[in-house]
This record gives sequence, structure tokens and C-alpha cells, in this order.
Amino acid sequence: MNHHYEVIVVGAGSMGMAAGYYLSRKGVRTLMIDAFDPPHSNGSHSGDTRLIRHACGEGPAYAPLALRAQTLWDDLAAKTSETIFRKTGVLTFGPASSPFVKQAIDSGHTWDMDIETLSAGEVNERWPGMALDDADIACYEPDGGVLFSDNCIRTFRRLALDNGAELKTDAPVTNIDVAADSVTVETDGEVFTAEQLIVSGGAWNKKILSDLKMNIAVQASRRTIAWFKSNDLLYKADTFPGFFGDLPSGVFYGFPSIDGAGVKVGRYDNGDDAEPECINREFGIYDKDEGDVRGFLDAYMPEASGRMNAGSTCLFTNTPDENFVIDLHPEHSHIAIAAGFSGHGYKFSTAVGEILSELVTEGTTEQDISLFSAKRPALYPESVRT
Repeated sequence: MNHHYEVIVVGAGSMGMAAGYYLSRKGVRTLMIDAFDPPHSNGSHSGDTRLIRHACGEGPAYAPLALRAQTLWDDLAAKTSETIFRKTGVLTFGPASSPFVKQAIDSGHTWDMDIETLSAGEVNERWPGMALDDADIACYEPDGGVLFSDNCIRTFRRLALDNGAELKTDAPVTNIDVAADSVTVETDGEVFTAEQLIVSGGAWNKKILSDLKMNIAVQASRRTIAWFKSNDLLYKADTFPGFFGDLPSGVFYGFPSIDGAGVKVGRYDNGDDAEPECINREFGIYDKDEGDVRGFLDAYMPEASGRMNAGSTCLFTNTPDENFVIDLHPEHSHIAIAAGFSGHGYKFSTAVGEILSELVTEGTTEQDISLFSAKRPALYPESVRT
């Protein structure tokens, strides 16, 4: 095997596998390395499904990225027989005072999306499975829906390899050395070199970037999701949307019942800091694993609060300001970084992969990524700021 490449991608999950695919389309000699065998349950892409919202409550800068991502998801879907995306619509709701709901509505209008602003009564009438409080409002976007995350990564993987990219699985990276115009990446027993590097290691980014002298404040946390037996007359995916609730009791998200699996729901906030090497992945060790999401269903979707069909743990990895990092390394222009995506990042992975491929081949991108700068002060502890 020739161990020299134009680009090495460390971490071939959602962002890394997408980047490998877009590089392969450019004819770039690319090696992707992953500690596991993607798709897998150890990263942040597990759990079968992800929502894609275009009217982003996280802020207006995310909307054009979401719209570009949707275009690329549709393009990917045309290249496979696997289900990539299902248009179920997405309902974002909460009190009328919620900044998140207000920003979702504002971004929808700013980018001329097909959205509706609904009162609680209108939501409850249209979807009888919902039980919003009288003071709640909602943003409904019919063009949003569900991404099938494992299918997406499998398709990216197949297409990238078909295009000539290479993938090294079950190969944790043990060391990275950076020279002025090259990088050397070591795994257990093998050494690879390249002119360019992409770091997209998910929950492992903190350690990887620290080794690259970039002490970024990115923290992994343990979160849980669960599937509940539900009344499919009310909650099946043919008629019920994905949902995101910014509520006084917490921030929750979920999915309609797909193929009878039951309603899937998770809590976005209230996670526990964890390191990926030692996270306890046993669902149910804390009362809140089921209790938090059960409480949400009891209050807002009571006929979805049947027996729990399954529960699972996952990892979120967030920055202090909860904005992504998509940028070149501050000191090494031949290293691109993708970090801090968990919670709402998966839907953007097509667009992020495209951006990363542009950064390492052209040094810039047409997308506005100024919000995601690797140099912003929020990323660094006070002790290392200058």
C-alpha cells in the first residue's frame, strides 16, 4: 500500500465521511481513518435517524447552511436505493417568549422558506396527538423531515470508495506530527503521510486538537434517547411531523413513529459531562434517562407515552457558545477542523463535508463560516487566552 496521500481525514463519521466523498469527487487522493467501522454506535451519528430543520432556531447564520445541506442530501439520495431523507415536516414550538422559536420563525421569513406560524390551538387541532399550552406558539416547516443517518454514512462510504478514496477502519490514531507542508499520522503499527489533514473526530476532537497545540474548549456529554409505543393513528410518519420543543421544563426533540417503531424522543439539554473512552453507555442507570423524556411526553404528547420499546445513550460534543468549529487551524493552514456539532449538527454534514473539501483544496469556501471561526475567544479557557 502507498502510505502517502494528498489528504488524510481523521474521524470518518458524519462530517469526515462526507468530506472524504467530496474530496473523492474532485479526484483527490484521500485516506479516511476511523477508530471504529462506520457507521457505528460509538460516535455522534448513531441512533438511526436525525432531524433536518431549515428554519434554524440556533440563529440566522445556520439557515443557508441547512438549505445547502438539503440540496446535497437530495443529490445523495439520487445516487442510492437506500432511504436518505423522508419529508415529514418539522414542528418547532415553545412559549411565545422563546428566543429559539422566534429565531426559527425569523430565519424562515428571512430566507423565504415555506413556513407557518401557528398558535397552540391550531397545532392541537391539526395534530390531535399534541397538547400544547395555550401560551405556546409554533413554527411549522413542511419541507423539513428525517434523515436516516446510518444509510447516509453507508452511502457516502460506498461512493467515496468507488471514487478511489481509501478507508482504514478499527484504527485509532496514536500520534499526529505536523510539519510546515505535511502531516504524519500514526495508528497502531502503520504510518501515513499527507500534504493536508482534516480533523473530524467528534467526541475525540478535544484530545486530537490538544495534541495539535489547540486547546479548544469542546466538551462531550452523555445524552439519552428512547422509543415509546404510541398511537400510530396519531403519530405515524405519514401524518405527524418531527418536532423540537424549547420549553420551561427543558429542550426536547423527536420523531414520528416510523414503520411502527414508536415515537422517538430525546432531551437536548441536561446532559452529563463525559469522556468518550469511559462513558457509561447503559441506558437506565439514571432515573432521568427515561424520566425526562417520559415527563415531556406525558405533558405534550400523552398518547405517545406508552411502554418504552427501547432506549439508547449517545454523545453530544459542544463548544461553550454551542456554535460549530469549521475552519483552518489557526497556526497550520494545511489542517482543517470540524468540531462541536453534536445536538444539531448531523443535518449539516453534507454541507460541512463540502466546505472541508474546499478548505483543504482551495484554502477557502463560498459558504459564510465566519461564525464558526477557530479563533473566536469563546473556544479557549481564560488561562490560554492572550
